[in-house]
Amino acid sequence: MSLGPIMLDLQGVELTPEEGEILAHPLVGGVILFSRNFESVEQLEALLQAIHALRRPKLLIAVDHEGGRVQRFRDGFTPLPAAARFGEIYEQDHKRARHLTELAAWLMAIELRAVGIDFSFAPVLDVDHRCSQVIGDRAFHQNPQVVAELGHAYIKGMYEAGMAATGKHFPGHGAVEADSHSDLPVDERDYHDIYAHDILPFKRLIHHGLAAVMPAHVVYPKVDRYPAGFSAHWLKEILRHRLGFEGVIFSDDLDMQGASVAGEKYVDRARAALGAGCDMVLLCNNRQGAIEVLENLGEINDPVAHLRLARMHGRHEINRTQLHKMQKWKEASNLLLRYQDNPSLDLAF
Repeated sequence: MSLGPIMLDLQGVELTPEEGEILAHPLVGGVILFSRNFESVEQLEALLQAIHALRRPKLLIAVDHEGGRVQRFRDGFTPLPAAARFGEIYEQDHKRARHLTELAAWLMAIELRAVGIDFSFAPVLDVDHRCSQVIGDRAFHQNPQVVAELGHAYIKGMYEAGMAATGKHFPGHGAVEADSHSDLPVDERDYHDIYAHDILPFKRLIHHGLAAVMPAHVVYPKVDRYPAGFSAHWLKEILRHRLGFEGVIFSDDLDMQGASVAGEKYVDRARAALGAGCDMVLLCNNRQGAIEVLENLGEINDPVAHLRLARMHGRHEINRTQLHKMQKWKEASNLLLRYQDNPSLDLAF
């Protein structure tokens, strides 16, 4: 059975019989976890083992684990600084900022790989225009060149740990004030401004091993009337054709308000996103909507998408016992724990 084009969420800390049946559906290809799915490291490992036992090939398991205010697992995992902290360090020392960014990304990824997570939806490649409610300190910097440079370091760290990177939110969410979780943001800039500024990190990193991209639920009316995640122009013409991207395109959550423009019914939203060029769509926090899609979407068979998705499986198998013996893990974890205790700490060895 190939990986299907739908990624779903779970309700709690254990896999229920109903959820096991849902995840066995051929349209399902992955699971995204949230804080509600985490109680302890031991519980998380048991949950992941139950999910992996359902299918061959194994379902992809993902999480948003960027650091700062977006880190789903806490107890038993090293607290990670927000991306903007590395941008601040960059202002003082470019080389050290790159090194620390790569180290933090490696630490994030290796700790997730040690419990069985395939990948985190990271890094954020949005440029900080100092106006976005939802981006803010999740962005590395307000300079796209710096975002690209630190994003490259972040991808290198993830790759070393055996994790593929997902850049978000293409072509850029940082220039709109509204939060696409609760609103439909509109970016009135023209294409040339967006291309020269916000797209630059994506353009650079596509050529440095960026494995996946998540488009923004943002409308850019001077380019297309649909949000980027539902726009064949943005995804097929610009991302695929002009930028030469050959990796996975994940939709953002179809339950977000920014996705409502694609239809009231979730199956319409899923069809629109897949038709625009997404390889996999996320359906979270709405079980009935997810079931509606599974029952009504119909057969989806895209061999190219299957191959792309298969590359998102984590590499370098490791367990927590092995991890905790690694000198690099000890040094990296201790460094970031000291920062957690004292945010004004100069993050140097």
